[in-house]
Amino acid sequence: MIGRRIVRGGTVVTTELRRTADVVIEDGRIAAVEPSLARDSDAREIDARGLLVLPGVVDVHTHTRVASADEPDRFFQDSVAAAFGGTTTFLAFNNPGTGSPRTGSLVEDVARWRAATDGDSAVDYALSLVITPQEPGAVAELAAVIEAGVPTFKAFMVYDFGLPERAIERLLRAAGEGGGMLEVHCEDRAALEANTARLLAAGRTAPRFHAESRPPVVEAAGTRRAIAMARDAGVSLYIVHLSCAAALEEVRRARDAGQEVYAETCPHYLSLDESRYELPDEQCACYVISPPLRATSDRDALWAGLADGWLSLVATDHVPDRRSVEKQGWRESFDRISNGGPGIETLLSVVYSEGVAKGRITIERMVDLLSTTPARLFGLQGKGAIEVGRDADLVLFDPAERRTLTERELHHTSDYTPYEGMAVAGAVVSTLVRGEDVIHRGRFVGRRGHGRFQERRLV
Repeated sequence: MIGRRIVRGGTVVTTELRRTADVVIEDGRIAAVEPSLARDSDAREIDARGLLVLPGVVDVHTHTRVASADEPDRFFQDSVAAAFGGTTTFLAFNNPGTGSPRTGSLVEDVARWRAATDGDSAVDYALSLVITPQEPGAVAELAAVIEAGVPTFKAFMVYDFGLPERAIERLLRAAGEGGGMLEVHCEDRAALEANTARLLAAGRTAPRFHAESRPPVVEAAGTRRAIAMARDAGVSLYIVHLSCAAALEEVRRARDAGQEVYAETCPHYLSLDESRYELPDEQCACYVISPPLRATSDRDALWAGLADGWLSLVATDHVPDRRSVEKQGWRESFDRISNGGPGIETLLSVVYSEGVAKGRITIERMVDLLSTTPARLFGLQGKGAIEVGRDADLVLFDPAERRTLTERELHHTSDYTPYEGMAVAGAVVSTLVRGEDVIHRGRFVGRRGHGRFQERRLV
Protein backbone atom coordinates (compact mmCIF):
# COMPACT_ATOMS: atom_id res chain seq x y z
CA MET A 1 0.00 0.00 0.00
CA ILE A 2 1.36 3.42 -0.91
CA GLY A 3 -1.06 5.34 1.31
CA ARG A 4 -2.59 8.71 0.61
CA ARG A 5 -1.08 11.23 -1.82
CA ILE A 6 -2.26 14.53 -3.26
CA VAL A 7 -1.21 15.88 -6.64
CA ARG A 8 -1.54 19.56 -5.87
CA GLY A 9 -2.34 22.55 -8.06
CA GLY A 10 -1.96 21.19 -11.59
CA THR A 11 -4.21 21.69 -14.60
CA VAL A 12 -6.23 18.47 -14.78
CA VAL A 13 -7.30 17.59 -18.31
CA THR A 14 -10.24 15.39 -19.28
CA THR A 15 -11.97 14.80 -22.60
CA GLU A 16 -14.36 17.62 -21.78
CA LEU A 17 -12.38 20.33 -20.03
CA ARG A 18 -9.28 21.47 -18.21
CA ARG A 19 -9.29 22.97 -14.73
CA THR A 20 -6.96 23.63 -11.83
CA ALA A 21 -7.60 20.91 -9.29
CA ASP A 22 -6.02 18.62 -6.72
CA VAL A 23 -6.05 14.85 -7.27
CA VAL A 24 -6.25 12.64 -4.19
CA ILE A 25 -4.79 9.16 -4.44
CA GLU A 26 -5.63 6.43 -1.96
CA ASP A 27 -4.13 2.95 -2.27
CA GLY A 28 -3.39 3.39 -5.95
CA ARG A 29 -6.77 4.76 -7.04
CA ILE A 30 -8.18 8.23 -7.53
CA ALA A 31 -10.23 9.16 -4.48
CA ALA A 32 -11.10 12.78 -5.29
CA VAL A 33 -10.57 15.49 -7.92
CA GLU A 34 -11.40 18.85 -6.43
CA PRO A 35 -10.04 22.42 -6.46
CA SER A 36 -8.12 23.74 -3.47
CA LEU A 37 -8.46 20.80 -1.12
CA ALA A 38 -7.50 21.37 2.50
CA ARG A 39 -4.02 20.45 3.65
CA ASP A 40 -3.70 16.91 4.93
CA SER A 41 -0.81 16.13 7.23
CA ASP A 42 -1.22 12.41 6.58
CA ALA A 43 -0.82 12.74 2.81
CA ARG A 44 2.35 13.01 0.77
CA GLU A 45 2.07 15.83 -1.72
CA ILE A 46 3.26 16.24 -5.29
CA ASP A 47 3.61 19.81 -6.48
CA ALA A 48 2.05 20.04 -9.96
CA ARG A 49 1.76 23.83 -10.19
CA GLY A 50 2.46 25.00 -13.74
CA LEU A 51 2.04 21.47 -15.09
CA LEU A 52 -0.67 19.61 -16.95
CA VAL A 53 -2.02 16.56 -15.14
CA LEU A 54 -2.99 14.03 -17.81
CA PRO A 55 -4.36 10.49 -17.57
CA GLY A 56 -1.67 7.96 -18.40
CA VAL A 57 -1.37 7.16 -22.10
CA VAL A 58 -2.73 3.78 -23.22
CA ASP A 59 -0.79 2.48 -26.23
CA VAL A 60 -2.82 -0.35 -27.75
CA HIS A 61 -0.40 -1.30 -30.53
CA THR A 62 3.15 -2.39 -29.72
CA HIS A 63 5.43 -5.19 -30.78
CA THR A 64 7.58 -5.30 -27.65
CA ARG A 65 9.84 -8.34 -27.47
CA VAL A 66 9.70 -10.88 -24.69
CA ALA A 67 12.93 -11.53 -22.82
CA SER A 68 15.32 -14.19 -24.06
CA ALA A 69 18.49 -15.77 -22.72
CA ASP A 70 20.58 -13.54 -25.00
CA GLU A 71 18.53 -10.38 -24.38
CA PRO A 72 16.93 -10.69 -20.94
CA ASP A 73 15.97 -7.03 -20.55
CA ARG A 74 14.13 -6.13 -23.75
CA PHE A 75 10.57 -6.28 -22.44
CA PHE A 76 11.51 -4.50 -19.22
CA GLN A 77 13.54 -1.80 -20.91
CA ASP A 78 10.81 -0.95 -23.39
CA SER A 79 8.36 -0.70 -20.48
CA VAL A 80 10.73 1.81 -18.88
CA ALA A 81 10.83 3.74 -22.16
CA ALA A 82 7.03 3.75 -22.18
CA ALA A 83 7.01 5.31 -18.71
CA PHE A 84 9.49 8.00 -19.75
CA GLY A 85 7.05 8.89 -22.52
CA GLY A 86 3.98 9.02 -20.29
CA THR A 87 2.55 5.63 -21.30
CA THR A 88 1.24 3.78 -18.25
CA THR A 89 -0.37 0.81 -20.02
CA PHE A 90 0.62 -0.83 -23.28
CA LEU A 91 -0.75 -3.73 -25.28
CA ALA A 92 1.69 -6.07 -26.96
CA PHE A 93 1.27 -8.52 -29.81
CA ASN A 94 2.82 -11.99 -29.84
CA ASN A 95 4.00 -11.64 -33.42
CA PRO A 96 5.60 -14.56 -35.26
CA GLY A 97 9.37 -14.41 -35.37
CA THR A 98 9.80 -12.19 -32.30
CA GLY A 99 10.50 -14.84 -29.68
CA SER A 100 6.91 -14.86 -28.44
CA PRO A 101 5.71 -18.39 -27.62
CA ARG A 102 3.66 -20.04 -30.38
CA THR A 103 2.31 -23.52 -29.77
CA GLY A 104 -0.52 -23.90 -32.28
CA SER A 105 -3.01 -23.32 -29.45
CA LEU A 106 -4.22 -19.83 -28.57
CA VAL A 107 -4.96 -20.84 -24.99
CA GLU A 108 -1.46 -22.22 -24.56
CA ASP A 109 0.06 -19.18 -26.26
CA VAL A 110 -1.62 -16.88 -23.73
CA ALA A 111 -0.37 -18.95 -20.80
CA ARG A 112 3.19 -19.07 -22.09
CA TRP A 113 3.29 -15.38 -23.02
CA ARG A 114 2.05 -14.44 -19.57
CA ALA A 115 4.67 -16.65 -17.96
CA ALA A 116 7.39 -15.12 -20.15
CA THR A 117 6.46 -11.54 -19.21
CA ASP A 118 5.35 -11.99 -15.60
CA GLY A 119 7.25 -9.69 -13.25
CA ASP A 120 9.09 -8.03 -16.13
CA SER A 121 7.34 -4.68 -16.68
CA ALA A 122 7.62 -1.32 -14.99
CA VAL A 123 4.13 -0.26 -16.18
CA ASP A 124 0.85 -2.11 -16.70
CA TYR A 125 0.47 -4.19 -19.84
CA ALA A 126 -1.82 -6.56 -21.71
CA LEU A 127 -1.82 -8.91 -24.69
CA SER A 128 -3.55 -8.95 -28.07
CA LEU A 129 -3.13 -12.26 -29.88
CA VAL A 130 -1.93 -12.48 -33.46
CA ILE A 131 -3.71 -15.31 -35.27
CA THR A 132 -1.82 -17.04 -38.08
CA PRO A 133 -2.24 -20.19 -40.17
CA GLN A 134 -0.29 -21.96 -37.40
CA GLU A 135 -3.46 -21.86 -35.25
CA PRO A 136 -5.98 -23.85 -37.31
CA GLY A 137 -8.29 -24.25 -34.30
CA ALA A 138 -8.38 -20.53 -33.49
CA VAL A 139 -12.11 -20.05 -33.97
CA ALA A 140 -12.94 -22.82 -31.52
CA GLU A 141 -10.57 -21.37 -28.91
CA LEU A 142 -11.68 -17.75 -29.03
CA ALA A 143 -14.29 -18.11 -26.28
CA ALA A 144 -11.75 -19.57 -23.84
CA VAL A 145 -9.18 -16.87 -24.62
CA ILE A 146 -11.76 -14.09 -24.21
CA GLU A 147 -12.74 -15.61 -20.87
CA ALA A 148 -9.05 -15.53 -19.90
CA GLY A 149 -9.05 -11.74 -20.32
CA VAL A 150 -7.62 -11.48 -23.84
CA PRO A 151 -10.53 -10.25 -25.99
CA THR A 152 -8.64 -8.61 -28.88
CA PHE A 153 -6.98 -10.38 -31.77
CA LYS A 154 -5.09 -9.40 -34.90
CA ALA A 155 -5.18 -10.83 -38.38
CA PHE A 156 -2.93 -9.89 -41.30
CA MET A 157 -4.12 -9.83 -44.89
CA VAL A 158 -0.48 -10.00 -46.08
CA TYR A 159 2.88 -11.62 -45.29
CA ASP A 160 3.60 -15.35 -45.09
CA PHE A 161 1.64 -15.49 -41.82
CA GLY A 162 -1.35 -13.67 -43.32
CA LEU A 163 -4.77 -15.30 -43.40
CA PRO A 164 -7.03 -15.91 -46.39
CA GLU A 165 -10.22 -13.89 -46.52
CA ARG A 166 -12.44 -16.80 -45.58
CA ALA A 167 -10.47 -17.33 -42.36
CA ILE A 168 -10.65 -13.61 -41.53
CA GLU A 169 -14.41 -13.67 -42.10
CA ARG A 170 -14.81 -16.57 -39.66
CA LEU A 171 -12.65 -14.85 -37.06
CA LEU A 172 -14.54 -11.57 -37.39
CA ARG A 173 -17.83 -13.31 -36.76
CA ALA A 174 -16.57 -15.51 -33.92
CA ALA A 175 -14.77 -12.67 -32.14
CA GLY A 176 -17.68 -10.27 -32.45
CA GLU A 177 -20.29 -12.76 -31.35
CA GLY A 178 -18.12 -13.93 -28.44
CA GLY A 179 -17.45 -10.50 -26.93
CA GLY A 180 -14.13 -9.86 -28.63
CA MET A 181 -12.82 -7.67 -31.44
CA LEU A 182 -10.65 -8.44 -34.44
CA GLU A 183 -7.97 -5.98 -35.51
CA VAL A 184 -7.00 -6.20 -39.16
CA HIS A 185 -3.86 -5.18 -41.03
CA CYS A 186 -5.49 -4.00 -44.25
CA GLU A 187 -3.56 -4.31 -47.51
CA ASP A 188 -4.58 -6.04 -50.73
CA ARG A 189 -2.38 -9.11 -50.94
CA ALA A 190 -2.68 -9.78 -54.66
CA ALA A 191 -1.80 -6.20 -55.62
CA LEU A 192 1.06 -6.02 -53.15
CA GLU A 193 2.63 -9.27 -54.29
CA ALA A 194 2.27 -8.31 -57.96
CA ASN A 195 3.92 -4.94 -57.32
CA THR A 196 6.75 -6.53 -55.37
CA ALA A 197 7.43 -9.13 -58.05
CA ARG A 198 7.44 -6.47 -60.77
CA LEU A 199 9.88 -4.22 -58.92
CA LEU A 200 12.27 -7.04 -58.02
CA ALA A 201 12.25 -8.37 -61.56
CA ALA A 202 13.21 -4.90 -62.80
CA GLY A 203 16.13 -4.75 -60.36
CA ARG A 204 14.49 -2.05 -58.28
CA THR A 205 15.52 -3.53 -54.96
CA ALA A 206 16.60 -0.49 -52.91
CA PRO A 207 14.73 0.34 -49.68
CA ARG A 208 12.82 3.23 -51.24
CA PHE A 209 10.95 0.80 -53.51
CA HIS A 210 9.22 -0.68 -50.48
CA ALA A 211 6.90 2.34 -50.53
CA GLU A 212 6.33 2.01 -54.26
CA SER A 213 5.17 -1.57 -53.77
CA ARG A 214 2.50 -0.41 -51.30
CA PRO A 215 0.82 2.71 -52.75
CA PRO A 216 -2.34 4.09 -51.11
CA VAL A 217 -4.58 2.12 -53.46
CA VAL A 218 -3.25 -1.13 -51.96
CA GLU A 219 -4.17 -0.02 -48.45
CA ALA A 220 -7.51 1.42 -49.50
CA ALA A 221 -8.49 -1.80 -51.29
CA GLY A 222 -7.62 -3.90 -48.25
CA THR A 223 -9.52 -1.51 -45.98
CA ARG A 224 -12.58 -1.61 -48.22
CA ARG A 225 -12.55 -5.43 -48.24
CA ALA A 226 -12.17 -5.74 -44.46
CA ILE A 227 -15.05 -3.31 -43.94
CA ALA A 228 -17.22 -5.36 -46.29
CA MET A 229 -16.41 -8.58 -44.42
CA ALA A 230 -17.29 -7.01 -41.07
CA ARG A 231 -20.51 -5.57 -42.50
CA ASP A 232 -21.56 -8.97 -43.84
CA ALA A 233 -20.78 -10.57 -40.46
CA GLY A 234 -22.66 -7.86 -38.57
CA VAL A 235 -19.78 -7.19 -36.17
CA SER A 236 -17.39 -4.37 -35.31
CA LEU A 237 -13.99 -3.94 -36.96
CA TYR A 238 -10.78 -2.33 -35.79
CA ILE A 239 -8.32 -1.18 -38.46
CA VAL A 240 -4.70 -0.81 -37.42
CA HIS A 241 -2.19 1.83 -38.55
CA LEU A 242 -4.26 3.65 -41.16
CA SER A 243 -1.91 5.87 -43.15
CA CYS A 244 -3.61 7.56 -46.09
CA ALA A 245 -6.56 9.66 -47.19
CA ALA A 246 -7.88 6.94 -49.51
CA ALA A 247 -8.18 4.40 -46.69
CA LEU A 248 -9.65 7.04 -44.39
CA GLU A 249 -12.36 7.71 -46.97
CA GLU A 250 -13.36 4.03 -46.80
CA VAL A 251 -13.71 4.34 -43.02
CA ARG A 252 -15.66 7.58 -43.33
CA ARG A 253 -18.07 6.03 -45.83
CA ALA A 254 -18.68 3.00 -43.59
CA ARG A 255 -19.23 5.06 -40.47
CA ASP A 256 -21.58 7.38 -42.33
CA ALA A 257 -23.62 4.27 -43.16
CA GLY A 258 -23.81 3.39 -39.48
CA GLN A 259 -21.22 0.64 -39.45
CA GLU A 260 -19.18 0.11 -36.28
CA VAL A 261 -15.67 0.65 -37.64
CA TYR A 262 -12.77 1.96 -35.59
CA ALA A 263 -9.41 3.00 -37.01
CA GLU A 264 -6.13 4.08 -35.49
CA THR A 265 -3.31 6.02 -37.01
CA CYS A 266 0.26 6.36 -35.77
CA PRO A 267 2.54 9.26 -34.84
CA HIS A 268 4.95 8.59 -37.71
CA TYR A 269 2.15 9.14 -40.24
CA LEU A 270 1.24 12.36 -38.43
CA SER A 271 4.73 13.86 -38.38
CA LEU A 272 6.85 12.33 -41.18
CA ASP A 273 6.31 11.93 -44.90
CA GLU A 274 7.53 10.07 -47.97
CA SER A 275 10.52 12.40 -48.42
CA ARG A 276 12.36 10.11 -45.97
CA TYR A 277 12.63 7.58 -48.80
CA GLU A 278 15.03 9.92 -50.58
CA LEU A 279 17.67 9.30 -47.89
CA PRO A 280 20.70 7.04 -48.50
CA ASP A 281 19.80 3.36 -48.43
CA GLU A 282 20.88 2.49 -44.88
CA GLN A 283 19.00 5.48 -43.45
CA CYS A 284 16.04 4.89 -45.73
CA ALA A 285 15.74 1.33 -44.37
CA CYS A 286 14.89 2.78 -40.97
CA TYR A 287 11.66 4.12 -42.48
CA VAL A 288 10.56 0.84 -44.03
CA ILE A 289 7.20 0.64 -42.29
CA SER A 290 3.98 -0.99 -43.47
CA PRO A 291 2.01 0.83 -44.64
CA PRO A 292 4.79 3.24 -45.67
CA LEU A 293 5.04 6.94 -44.98
CA ARG A 294 2.79 8.95 -47.26
CA ALA A 295 2.47 12.36 -48.91
CA THR A 296 1.97 15.52 -46.87
CA SER A 297 -1.62 15.67 -48.17
CA ASP A 298 -2.28 12.30 -46.53
CA ARG A 299 -0.76 13.57 -43.30
CA ASP A 300 -3.10 16.58 -43.37
CA ALA A 301 -6.08 14.30 -44.01
CA LEU A 302 -5.19 12.17 -40.98
CA TRP A 303 -5.05 15.18 -38.69
CA ALA A 304 -8.45 16.27 -39.99
CA GLY A 305 -9.74 12.75 -39.36
CA LEU A 306 -8.54 12.88 -35.77
CA ALA A 307 -10.10 16.28 -35.20
CA ASP A 308 -13.50 15.37 -36.63
CA GLY A 309 -13.75 11.89 -35.10
CA TRP A 310 -13.42 9.62 -38.14
CA LEU A 311 -10.19 8.27 -36.66
CA SER A 312 -10.63 6.82 -33.19
CA LEU A 313 -7.19 6.96 -31.62
CA VAL A 314 -3.41 7.12 -32.07
CA ALA A 315 -1.11 4.20 -31.23
CA THR A 316 2.55 3.65 -31.95
CA ASP A 317 2.95 0.33 -33.81
CA HIS A 318 6.21 0.27 -31.85
CA VAL A 319 8.74 -2.17 -33.32
CA PRO A 320 12.06 -2.09 -31.45
CA ASP A 321 14.09 -3.47 -34.34
CA ARG A 322 17.59 -2.14 -34.71
CA ARG A 323 19.37 -0.38 -37.52
CA SER A 324 22.49 -2.46 -36.81
CA VAL A 325 20.67 -5.81 -36.73
CA GLU A 326 17.19 -6.38 -38.15
CA LYS A 327 17.27 -3.44 -40.59
CA GLN A 328 20.41 -4.78 -42.29
CA GLY A 329 18.20 -6.65 -44.74
CA TRP A 330 18.48 -3.54 -46.92
CA ARG A 331 21.72 -5.02 -48.27
CA GLU A 332 19.66 -7.72 -50.01
CA SER A 333 16.40 -6.14 -51.20
CA PHE A 334 13.54 -4.06 -49.84
CA ASP A 335 11.34 -7.12 -49.26
CA ARG A 336 13.96 -8.52 -46.85
CA ILE A 337 14.00 -5.50 -44.55
CA SER A 338 12.36 -5.79 -41.16
CA ASN A 339 9.20 -3.67 -41.13
CA GLY A 340 8.48 -1.06 -38.47
CA GLY A 341 10.21 1.46 -36.23
CA PRO A 342 10.47 2.33 -32.53
CA GLY A 343 8.02 4.76 -30.96
CA ILE A 344 6.89 3.62 -27.52
CA GLU A 345 8.60 6.56 -25.78
CA THR A 346 7.66 9.35 -28.18
CA LEU A 347 3.88 8.97 -28.65
CA LEU A 348 2.75 11.71 -26.29
CA SER A 349 5.57 14.07 -27.27
CA VAL A 350 4.84 13.85 -31.00
CA VAL A 351 1.05 14.09 -30.73
CA TYR A 352 1.17 17.00 -28.29
CA SER A 353 3.80 18.89 -30.26
CA GLU A 354 2.44 18.27 -33.76
CA GLY A 355 -1.22 18.30 -32.75
CA VAL A 356 -1.98 20.45 -29.72
CA ALA A 357 0.91 22.92 -29.91
CA LYS A 358 0.26 23.51 -33.61
CA GLY A 359 -3.47 23.95 -33.17
CA ARG A 360 -4.56 20.85 -35.09
CA ILE A 361 -6.42 19.32 -32.14
CA THR A 362 -7.34 20.48 -28.65
CA ILE A 363 -5.68 19.06 -25.59
CA GLU A 364 -9.01 17.57 -24.55
CA ARG A 365 -9.19 15.72 -27.87
CA MET A 366 -5.62 14.51 -27.36
CA VAL A 367 -6.60 12.99 -24.00
CA ASP A 368 -9.49 11.22 -25.71
CA LEU A 369 -7.26 9.89 -28.50
CA LEU A 370 -4.36 8.73 -26.34
CA SER A 371 -6.06 7.64 -23.12
CA THR A 372 -9.83 7.57 -22.78
CA THR A 373 -10.89 5.97 -26.06
CA PRO A 374 -8.07 3.38 -26.13
CA ALA A 375 -8.99 2.30 -22.60
CA ARG A 376 -12.68 2.11 -23.46
CA LEU A 377 -12.35 0.25 -26.75
CA PHE A 378 -9.85 -2.26 -25.40
CA GLY A 379 -11.61 -3.11 -22.16
CA LEU A 380 -9.41 -1.32 -19.63
CA GLN A 381 -12.19 0.00 -17.41
CA GLY A 382 -9.82 1.22 -14.67
CA LYS A 383 -7.66 3.22 -17.05
CA GLY A 384 -7.80 6.23 -19.34
CA ALA A 385 -9.34 9.03 -17.28
CA ILE A 386 -8.83 11.12 -14.17
CA GLU A 387 -12.01 10.09 -12.40
CA VAL A 388 -12.83 8.85 -8.91
CA GLY A 389 -12.41 5.09 -8.72
CA ARG A 390 -9.98 4.81 -11.65
CA ASP A 391 -6.38 3.72 -11.29
CA ALA A 392 -4.14 6.64 -10.40
CA ASP A 393 -2.21 6.47 -13.68
CA LEU A 394 -1.10 10.07 -14.06
CA VAL A 395 1.34 12.06 -16.15
CA LEU A 396 2.70 15.44 -15.08
CA PHE A 397 3.52 17.23 -18.30
CA ASP A 398 5.31 20.56 -18.78
CA PRO A 399 3.88 22.31 -21.86
CA ALA A 400 6.51 25.05 -21.68
CA GLU A 401 9.46 22.70 -22.12
CA ARG A 402 11.22 22.62 -25.49
CA ARG A 403 13.54 19.79 -26.51
CA THR A 404 14.94 17.88 -29.46
CA LEU A 405 14.35 14.15 -29.84
CA THR A 406 17.59 12.18 -30.17
CA GLU A 407 18.35 8.50 -29.90
CA ARG A 408 21.00 8.99 -27.23
CA GLU A 409 18.43 10.44 -24.82
CA LEU A 410 15.75 7.78 -25.35
CA HIS A 411 15.45 4.50 -23.45
CA HIS A 412 13.93 1.94 -25.82
CA THR A 413 15.74 -1.18 -27.04
CA SER A 414 16.19 -0.03 -30.61
CA ASP A 415 19.34 1.82 -31.66
CA TYR A 416 17.66 4.68 -33.55
CA THR A 417 14.57 6.84 -33.54
CA PRO A 418 12.68 7.83 -36.70
CA TYR A 419 12.25 11.25 -35.08
CA GLU A 420 15.96 12.03 -34.77
CA GLY A 421 16.46 15.81 -34.59
CA MET A 422 12.76 16.66 -34.33
CA ALA A 423 12.09 19.70 -32.16
CA VAL A 424 9.10 19.12 -29.90
CA ALA A 425 7.07 21.21 -27.49
CA GLY A 426 6.36 19.85 -24.03
CA ALA A 427 7.93 17.11 -21.93
CA VAL A 428 6.94 14.47 -19.42
CA VAL A 429 8.11 15.43 -15.93
CA SER A 430 6.73 12.54 -13.86
CA THR A 431 4.71 9.37 -14.46
CA LEU A 432 2.68 7.50 -11.85
CA VAL A 433 1.25 4.02 -12.27
CA ARG A 434 -1.46 3.15 -9.75
CA GLY A 435 -0.25 6.03 -7.61
CA GLU A 436 3.36 4.92 -7.48
CA ASP A 437 6.17 6.97 -8.99
CA VAL A 438 7.80 5.34 -12.01
CA ILE A 439 9.35 8.48 -13.49
CA HIS A 440 10.00 11.35 -11.08
CA ARG A 441 11.38 14.65 -12.30
CA GLY A 442 12.89 12.99 -15.35
CA ARG A 443 14.46 10.00 -13.56
CA PHE A 444 13.39 6.36 -13.47
CA VAL A 445 12.49 5.53 -9.87
CA GLY A 446 10.20 2.59 -10.54
CA ARG A 447 10.89 -1.09 -10.34
CA ARG A 448 10.80 -4.13 -12.49
CA GLY A 449 7.62 -6.05 -11.77
CA HIS A 450 5.47 -3.10 -10.68
CA GLY A 451 3.52 -3.45 -13.91
CA ARG A 452 0.56 -5.82 -13.76
CA PHE A 453 -0.96 -7.89 -16.55
CA GLN A 454 -4.41 -6.50 -17.31
CA GLU A 455 -7.18 -8.99 -17.88
CA ARG A 456 -9.76 -7.20 -20.02
CA ARG A 457 -13.45 -7.34 -20.88
CA LEU A 458 -14.98 -5.42 -23.78
CA VAL A 459 -18.20 -3.56 -23.04
